[in-house]
Amino acid sequence: MPQSITTFRLVISILWPAFLMACVSSGVVFSIIDPSDLLGFDERFDLGVDATYTVGFLLFWFLGCVASTITAILLTKPR
Repeated sequence: MPQSITTFRLVISILWPAFLMACVSSGVVFSIIDPSDLLGFDERFDLGVDATYTVGFLLFWFLGCVASTITAILLTKPR
């Protein structure tokens, strides 16, 4: 198998589970916490509700990518 296909599969195997968990995490967190309540923490950031959803989703996706990357590193065989 060419190296580019292997690299592509590795990247997809990291990004896809992280994306799915970001969807679930955002759904759970934002069904419990109202984004308009979060806006009162700091008045310097004038984020709307949609921007809060977006930032939360991207944060959860980043954390999922970190977890998936650590898993991929631990699953690699030593040379």
